[in-house]
Amino acid sequence: MLDILCASLTVVILSPLYVLIAVLVKLKLGSPVIFKQDRPGLVGKDGHEEIFKMYKFRTMTDERDSNGNLLSDEKRLTKFGSWLRETSLDELPEVFNILNGTMSVIGPRPQLVRDLVFMTEEQRMRHTARPGLSGLAQVNGRNSIAWESKLSWDLKYLQRVSFIGDVKIVVKTISKALIKHDGISQDDMATAEDFGDYLLRTGKIDHDEYIANQRLAEKIMSE
Repeated sequence: MLDILCASLTVVILSPLYVLIAVLVKLKLGSPVIFKQDRPGLVGKDGHEEIFKMYKFRTMTDERDSNGNLLSDEKRLTKFGSWLRETSLDELPEVFNILNGTMSVIGPRPQLVRDLVFMTEEQRMRHTARPGLSGLAQVNGRNSIAWESKLSWDLKYLQRVSFIGDVKIVVKTISKALIKHDGISQDDMATAEDFGDYLLRTGKIDHDEYIANQRLAEKIMSE
């Protein structure tokens, strides 16, 4: 009930901002204004994570090479898109995920499906809590810390969920993400590195395991 109340108030109070950003995205980046992406959510009755569509304001163009392939994130991320990310304004549409019940205000951040398939069973315990707009990992380094640390913070959150704890995370989120812009991006990268790419780069998995899990991710998203 608190999630719905907070999300509803946010939409009402910030409605002019939503409209303004939507218009700017349309003019600077084109359509669609809203970027939708499959993310693993809360574990369902079948014991598997439910895949849901997470909403964000678009931050990249659809520029492609001569063969029709999308250009790299670095080339498609404009200054305006980068500003949206630095201010976390691109995440405002996630409030509608809270309203439809797929997300909460506070909880483990929903990662990509292609990150999910590389997690251990213990790390996937993070999905026994509804994913959140912000969480412990976001106020303790966000994308500037290693993947293992991010997932560890998520598990620590599960061990002591409380209303007061969530309020503290909200306050820290406003300070770190909206004011200081801490940990928004990873060093020397336009976007955060995928978990699988990180594991492969650091030699923690081999190429065959990497390819097999990428195919599994594609299968999950096609179902």
